[in-house]
Amino acid sequence: MKLNSSFQGGRLTLSLAGELDHHAAREAMQRIGREIDLNLPRECVLDLDKLTFTDSSGIAVILGTQKRMGQVEGKLLVINVHKQPMKVFKAAGIGRIAEIREAG
Repeated sequence: MKLNSSFQGGRLTLSLAGELDHHAAREAMQRIGREIDLNLPRECVLDLDKLTFTDSSGIAVILGTQKRMGQVEGKLLVINVHKQPMKVFKAAGIGRIAEIREAG
């Protein structure tokens, strides 16, 4: 899994690519936490356009990011979620915790 970041105008955008499983999730959460600590964004956008697979580890990444953004009084937005990850997120009710937008 790859994670790229950019920060502009108070918005931290984190683009995840590849497969997000339990091995990749730990590294992703650490990196996301460092980026939030470094930039203290008002908004964090997780762009999942290039994410090809996730399991429940993706839920943990979203929950962890939401919690961290709450600590810095910021907002989380999850965008470009494709069919497979969306099924996982809907089954877990993640849409009640974070704003999620489907791809397309």
